[in-house]
Amino acid sequence: MRIGSAVQYDRYGGFDVVDLVPQERPEPGPGDVVVEVVAAGLNHVERFLREGKLRDHIDLEFPAHQGVDFAGIVRARGAEVRDLKVGDEVMGHAPEGGAHATWVRVPRGAVVKKPEHVGWEVAGGLYLAGATAATIVRNLRLGPDDTVVISAAAGGVGHIECQLAHDAGATVIALGSPRNHDYLRQIGTLPVAYGDGEEDRIREMAAGRPITAFIDNHGGGGAADLAARLGVPAERLVTSEHRRDVEIRFLRAPADDEEARDLLMLLAKAVQDRRVQVLISGFYPFEYIVDAYEDLAEMRSRGKVVIGMQTVETGARLDWYRSEKARDLRDRYADQRGADTETMAGGSASPKA
Repeated sequence: MRIGSAVQYDRYGGFDVVDLVPQERPEPGPGDVVVEVVAAGLNHVERFLREGKLRDHIDLEFPAHQGVDFAGIVRARGAEVRDLKVGDEVMGHAPEGGAHATWVRVPRGAVVKKPEHVGWEVAGGLYLAGATAATIVRNLRLGPDDTVVISAAAGGVGHIECQLAHDAGATVIALGSPRNHDYLRQIGTLPVAYGDGEEDRIREMAAGRPITAFIDNHGGGGAADLAARLGVPAERLVTSEHRRDVEIRFLRAPADDEEARDLLMLLAKAVQDRRVQVLISGFYPFEYIVDAYEDLAEMRSRGKVVIGMQTVETGARLDWYRSEKARDLRDRYADQRGADTETMAGGSASPKA
């Protein structure tokens, strides 16, 4: 008997309701595959689901299992599955959840073959954020004549939207925290900071070009008014509520959903061709999944947070991953360099206003 672990919760709630429970390797049904999960992505919408904030959209049956994105290796297949074999590397989604586990059993239609040159971490975190971003950008029909503003541009969905919009030829103005601006420049966008004066900063960055579309990933109100003041046509404003609805649609997409499968294949090819680069800003061992979700919940992570089921220790036991995150280390040193510059210029560093 093969025993692994799976994330399970038996009631709505915060991180305290999450348990890692023993899992026997499932047996496939006639049209199923059993995949040993190598990496799986985390998404804000899954946290909202667990917290009970999406009860009007999705009914959960308890005990519930968490996780939709995954990539792994086929370990068993049903008698009706002819085009995959044991040992094939695949990526896909778990229509009923359960990807945060050692094994996941899904219908054959829920997976596609993983391209050789797409890494496990990226493949494991691509489906939901990627399908959401691709749908939103595609529906806007962006092109070289467009200038689009994207908020929360460095987030899991936002950073993919930015790259897809840029790939379509649009000028992308990326709303984000200053700590993310260097990264946003690297992916071909024009970064603008949130806060007082953001409308003027957007207009200045647009340099006379009309703002033709606005994607709000941030929420919290105010985006519709800002878009209207910028002259964005109402039909080309993507609200945070619309983005949520797109995410929920793919969160529970059935295994035979051709659009979901086609989008995943399109995204995997874009990654393989280096037209889209998925940023993995947090990669956690499976047993630290609560820490991973706490990282995500801080709303400060760039790109995707992913868990790995087969991470390798470096010799310092299980605390090895707790070293300072690269994104925080860079920001800390950037702040220190600024302080050092002030010291050199004025003899002592004065506090910033």
